[in-house]
Amino acid sequence: MDNQEQSSLEEDGDNRRGLVLFWRGYSNTITPERLPGLGTKVVLQAALGVNHGVFLVEGGEVYSIGHLSSKNGSKNAHKPGPVLEKNFIGQRVASVAAGSFHSGAVTVDGIAYMWGENSAGQCAVASKSQVSEPTPVNISDPETSPPQLIRVLQLACGEQHTLALSVRREVWAWGSGCQLGLVTNVFPVIRPQKVEHLAGRIVLQVACGAHHSLALVQRLQPQEVKSIPEKCNQCHQLLITMMDKEDHVIISDNHYCPLGVALMETKSKRDTQSPNHTSLASEEVNLSKSTVVGAVDTNGQTEEHVPDAAPSEAGDTTGNEQLNSQRTSETVNGTRPRNSPYPDEEAVKEYFKKLSDQSHGENNCRNSGFAPVQDGTEPDPASPTVGSALNNLVVSCASAVGVKVAATYEAGALSLRKVMNYYSCSPQSGAAALAGLPVEGLKETREEQVKLEESMQGKKSSSLVDIREEESEGARRRLSLPGLLSQVSPRLLRKVGRAKMRNLALTPTAGIEADTLLPSLQTEVWSWGRGKEGQLGHGDILARLQPLCIKSLNNKEVIQVTAGANHSLAMTAKSQVYSWGSNSYGQLGHKESLSTVPRLAKISEDVLVWDLAAGQEHTVFLADGDGTQQSLYYSGRLNFQDDALAEGNGTSLHQPVQLCFSPAFDYVSKVIAGGQCCLAVVDKNVMGYIASLHELSSSERKFYVKLSNIKSQILRPLLSLDNLGCALGGTTSQLLQEMTSRFSKLCYLIGQHGASLNNFLHGAKKVATLAMLEHADLFLDSYKEYCDGVCNFLVMGGFQQLAKPTIDFFPKNHELLRSLAEVNEDMPLTDILHCLFYLPIQHLQDYSRVLLKFATCFEVTMPEYQKLQDISSKYEALALHLNRKRKEAEFTLSFWRTFPGKMTDSLRRPDRRLLCESSNKGLTLQNAGRFSVNWFILFNDAFVHAQFSTHHIFPLSTLWVEPLSEETCGMNGLKIISPEEQFILVASTPLEKTKWLRALSQAVDQALKGTHDDVAPTGVNVQRLLDPPVSRTATYTFYKDVRLKDAKYKGRWLSGKPHGKGLLTWPDGRVYSGMFKNGFEDGCGEYTVPNKTQNNANHYQGHWKDGKMHGYGIYSYSTGEVYEGMFQDNMRHGHGMMRSGKLTSSSPSMFIGQWVQDRRTGYGVFDDITRGEKYMGMWVDDLRQGCGVVVTQFGLYYEGMFSANKMMGRGILLSEDDTCYEGEFSDDWMLNGKGTLNMPNGDYIEGTFCGEWGSGIKITGTYLKSNAFEAEKEKTARKKLGSLAVPSDEKWKAVFEECWHQLGCETAGQGEVWKAWDSIAVALTTSRRQYKDSSLDTMSRSQTQTLESLEVIPQYVGPMTMEKYENIKKYLMKACDTSLHPLGKLVETLVAVYRMTYVGVGASRRLLPQAVKEIKSYLKHIFQIVRFLFPDLPEEGSVITCTASEADAHPHLYLQTSVKDSGSESPVFGMMVTSSGLLLPMLLPRLYPPLFTLYALENEREEDVYWDCVLRLNKQPDLALLSFLGVQQKFWPMAVRSLGEKEKVLSNSKDSCFSTAVECLQQISTTFTPADKLKVIQQTFEDITQEVLGILQQDFLWSMDDLFPVFLYVVLRARIRNLGSEVHLIEDLMDPCLQHGEQGIMFTTLKACYFQIQNEKLT
Repeated sequence: MDNQEQSSLEEDGDNRRGLVLFWRGYSNTITPERLPGLGTKVVLQAALGVNHGVFLVEGGEVYSIGHLSSKNGSKNAHKPGPVLEKNFIGQRVASVAAGSFHSGAVTVDGIAYMWGENSAGQCAVASKSQVSEPTPVNISDPETSPPQLIRVLQLACGEQHTLALSVRREVWAWGSGCQLGLVTNVFPVIRPQKVEHLAGRIVLQVACGAHHSLALVQRLQPQEVKSIPEKCNQCHQLLITMMDKEDHVIISDNHYCPLGVALMETKSKRDTQSPNHTSLASEEVNLSKSTVVGAVDTNGQTEEHVPDAAPSEAGDTTGNEQLNSQRTSETVNGTRPRNSPYPDEEAVKEYFKKLSDQSHGENNCRNSGFAPVQDGTEPDPASPTVGSALNNLVVSCASAVGVKVAATYEAGALSLRKVMNYYSCSPQSGAAALAGLPVEGLKETREEQVKLEESMQGKKSSSLVDIREEESEGARRRLSLPGLLSQVSPRLLRKVGRAKMRNLALTPTAGIEADTLLPSLQTEVWSWGRGKEGQLGHGDILARLQPLCIKSLNNKEVIQVTAGANHSLAMTAKSQVYSWGSNSYGQLGHKESLSTVPRLAKISEDVLVWDLAAGQEHTVFLADGDGTQQSLYYSGRLNFQDDALAEGNGTSLHQPVQLCFSPAFDYVSKVIAGGQCCLAVVDKNVMGYIASLHELSSSERKFYVKLSNIKSQILRPLLSLDNLGCALGGTTSQLLQEMTSRFSKLCYLIGQHGASLNNFLHGAKKVATLAMLEHADLFLDSYKEYCDGVCNFLVMGGFQQLAKPTIDFFPKNHELLRSLAEVNEDMPLTDILHCLFYLPIQHLQDYSRVLLKFATCFEVTMPEYQKLQDISSKYEALALHLNRKRKEAEFTLSFWRTFPGKMTDSLRRPDRRLLCESSNKGLTLQNAGRFSVNWFILFNDAFVHAQFSTHHIFPLSTLWVEPLSEETCGMNGLKIISPEEQFILVASTPLEKTKWLRALSQAVDQALKGTHDDVAPTGVNVQRLLDPPVSRTATYTFYKDVRLKDAKYKGRWLSGKPHGKGLLTWPDGRVYSGMFKNGFEDGCGEYTVPNKTQNNANHYQGHWKDGKMHGYGIYSYSTGEVYEGMFQDNMRHGHGMMRSGKLTSSSPSMFIGQWVQDRRTGYGVFDDITRGEKYMGMWVDDLRQGCGVVVTQFGLYYEGMFSANKMMGRGILLSEDDTCYEGEFSDDWMLNGKGTLNMPNGDYIEGTFCGEWGSGIKITGTYLKSNAFEAEKEKTARKKLGSLAVPSDEKWKAVFEECWHQLGCETAGQGEVWKAWDSIAVALTTSRRQYKDSSLDTMSRSQTQTLESLEVIPQYVGPMTMEKYENIKKYLMKACDTSLHPLGKLVETLVAVYRMTYVGVGASRRLLPQAVKEIKSYLKHIFQIVRFLFPDLPEEGSVITCTASEADAHPHLYLQTSVKDSGSESPVFGMMVTSSGLLLPMLLPRLYPPLFTLYALENEREEDVYWDCVLRLNKQPDLALLSFLGVQQKFWPMAVRSLGEKEKVLSNSKDSCFSTAVECLQQISTTFTPADKLKVIQQTFEDITQEVLGILQQDFLWSMDDLFPVFLYVVLRARIRNLGSEVHLIEDLMDPCLQHGEQGIMFTTLKACYFQIQNEKLT
């Protein structure tokens, strides 16, 4: 054998990993052999059947070995060496599996392949008993359309079935037998089907025995638990029934579904079973016949009975066996009457004694002062140690109402509780409310609800023992429930309410982050299939058609399951192994002949199993050995070749025995078993890499076991103490709970890491996939979080307070604490507890050390080396950081012991750490009194100044420290600046000054950055001097400032003052959000002031200065009024608009104009919507005073003087019918005094008038008839309308003054040009920043481009040229397009006031002259501003010279003048500069709608006459109309071009002549400025001329007699509706320099045509 092994080693050559050793059975001389035929192949996975095996090697190749009966030909039935499966060439196989006689493989693409025995359809191939070559299996989901292919993650094979675990964590099955878990009775199942009973759950692993199946499932979270159905899903019967019978209520949940029980054994067959089976059967008969007695006895031990419950430790089964035998003997002996509804008195007394003992133990575990923490190792809620407070009620009721009645009530109450839990999820409902007990006594945990739900689901496939139990409990629940609660004394109820014990569990919160990254430990084991050997683990020997959860393994943290032929095993995170099923050869690892429930294998507690494999009748365990070596244990059938030796020693091992292999096999990474064979995949230790991996894995498992022992042996007993909450106090109790919760979370993470390392050793072992590398942040954060909890508990003196209850609970067991804390010397209990809880943190050093070992296995240039070095440095840095935090906590604790008690209570906080203090007089207050006491304490979050019994806390985030120069002040001083205080501290020595400056600066910097808990990289000096920023963001509550008292500020600071953006909140509800400067509100901001009377709030949004509203803003009053305009010193001052009313659209009044100190003063427009009047005039102190105009919606017009808000003095009043009164007024619309009344027909009355207009007027005077002279005088008077109104130049002065102020000028034109441009740049930049910071207003792309172009200032110095002039014009166009520019803001405001004045009621034809004058006034004022910005721009009427080429290019823009030079005249080309030519194109389009409306109203009568003539004349054909207008025939077009072809003009043709000119003239209505309209007219003349030239075919010159009729034709055919308004607008606003030029003559022609059409005689 040695020679053979040596030859195998030589054959492998340099193969370093993936070696395979195999052996059979167990003997003292057995030696593993190398598997021949694989050469240097690296085996990644292997699987064994009864007589064959499958191997997956590196590169994805698959080899088969052994009896291959599926291969063609008898000679291939057995192969001496491995056979390559050629079908996988080109494929990448990820995993392999082997059943009894068939094999499977899964590729990296998730495709499953099967081959081998197929008699039961286990290869998913139809009509073949043998599948010789690997064949792909089509697994698709029929519920999707089209059916979606399912990717497979893992295969598991039995004897006649196969299971596939998909990437979706669903289970698919095919083959034959109940082990498929499918709802079908047709076998074989060829097409894979989903196991629906596991749908919705996350399946982690599947395993197959010969005829049964196992699944490792992640436990559902509480919110994922399905609701309990009202009816059974199989037989549709009610699960719980309630019946009223006279004065009793009968409650029963005795339901089991007969459709869920498979393979029922007959009574005769049960009688012929083994002795153990017979005892079970006899117990079944006795339990089924017993009624109340059996129910009471069962309830005394467990609420939900599970026979053969799994013990928590080895050897714990004797008590259960004795109890079962006792029950059986008592029942057989007939000591209890079977026909009585109540038990006998002796039995009840004995039961109550047990129940009282149990209740006492239960109460010792419950304490209302603690919220329960969870733990995965906690016993099942249905275990015998858990009871209900209702049991206590029964004990108390026994003495009051009798034993029998109490037993009856208890049975009914338990059933009632289950009913209430079923119908309500609230833990405070049901029986607790009925009995009036404290909520804590009846509080049901979510886990119990999950168990109740699972128990309901389990009834679908209940076992025979489950049915016996349900029948027994059903007899108990069907007992009537009398209303006897009133007979119980209140004293007994209060006694029952005192809880002494608490149900505790130390499990981390379900669904933590680690579960998504590492293997979950919150698992369940489900089983189904045949169970005659107990291999299902449900406490019986029945089969299961569907998966059923093994409840005894629910909280065992199972991480791996495996199955032999008729036995099953589960390995936990604590490296324990549970086994159940057939034990005929001792394969379960204990001496029980048959185990129907999981039991611990008899392996030493010091042996930590981390892999296991199950063969047909044996089991192999891989465990940690001594040092770095592994140990292999074998249990099960022996394989002796010497029969004599076998007879002497037996054929089986009933306890795992260590295999005595030579250590030459290096490191085993996985064991495999099948048939009677065993395999071990081993790796050679190359450069120490494999040894380091196993060292890390072993240390992690041992560490997890130690942490689990601390939880179970120390934490759980301590937290269950009755007086723990009182001994620790509220704060310390909460910190203890937080610390233990974090301890449990860390423990859970370590357990997950151990499971992850197991999987890592089974795989390719790539260092980059190590969990502690890939998810290093998760580990670092967990350790850091746990250390924070321990330090906080230490700082608050928690360990000292915890020591006393610990001494009481462990009076003689300090050795246990010392051993778990790894403390040898004798030290105080407080220090032992301290070391115990700091023990997990020391494990970080092991991580760093092992990672450095890994790094030495790689070249320095490899990326793995660098990554390992980086992560190792992180773990090392964290270890140093946590050690430093521990010292800080200890230093802080020692300080609190010496600090005065009263101050300690107010300053002591769990997360507060001491950095420095001045008890050594090293730091004193400057100019302090002789007898004053000043103590300065620096914490990590505050700086404290203590004086006698008082102290003041300065938050570090709002603390500024400035060192004072010793040369300047002559002392070692530090200036401390806080928001409301400043003082100087004097250090005793320069060294002390440097120490405090360093400490203060570093503490402030860390407080601002939040880096106090950050881990500094190794090699970085954390004590370096840091200068905290002078400008910072912080939160502060003012306590001294009168204006800001109790206000909370959050925002930017600068040297102790709010500076920048911030939020200020007052306790009375006032809120300011915006900019600050030097401690005051300054800049843009929002201010809200609640108004409790109006149940609303005043809101201001706008500009501030020195803490007051100053500049432009919008103020919304709680009354519904809204002011939008300028403010000064918190008052409305400047131009603004006030809207009164709740809604803008329905405002009863609106004012826009000038304000002075919150009052309307100056020019303004007031629109009284309620009265239908609009006033445009002067104001003084909110009253109309001076010149003004009033128009009404009824057509009345008044202009004149106002005094004290009334029409008083001389004025003019016009009515809609042109009746005009000019004279004296004494009140609104009240005529009083001399005057003249002019009639529409020209007659007038002169005299004295008295009365209200429209109500009757008393006249004393003379009535005069009009004549020609008087009519002409009347027309002259009408032209003078507006003489009593406010002059245009006096209007809106505040608007222009505001623009000058924005340019930095106090008065108009008085200022520096460069300052004006700087102000513009600041305004643009500020506005852009405000838009950028605003989340509501977003700037469009065009606006952004406009602002960017405005940043380029045009050249304004030097002689003005045409190019400069054009650039200025372009700049002004862009500036007026954005309200962010001062000029744009000015134009926007002017447009607003113009529309406010002349829209609505203001749309009166009487206001047209004033509207035109107002526009001209705008041009004048804006031109003045433009000339200030561009000083070289010529004055109004000046000419900018240009070259001849420029004049030729644009002849209509330039004028030709002549100047005398040396006695001769020479022509000069240039353009006249006018305000209208420069500014009207950018202003008039915005004012055009209201202005043109006024023109249309003024010319309405003549427009109607004009339009009537146009309509009549356009009825004539073209030739007839040309003839009628007197156009010479030589100008008549005989043919016109239409669609590219010439067409002859017929006598009936219309709109065909001069069509180009007609279309051009129609564009006059689409233009706005007079200049653009004149261009249209000029283009129309040019089009007429071109068409006439085409007709005449020769040059000619127009005469007015020839041109006018043709142009008149074009005007008629253009059909311009408001031609009169267009003509008058051009006439009023055209540039004066154009009146006498070519365009002026053309305009005169158009005007003549307009008047000619009105006076044209049609007949």
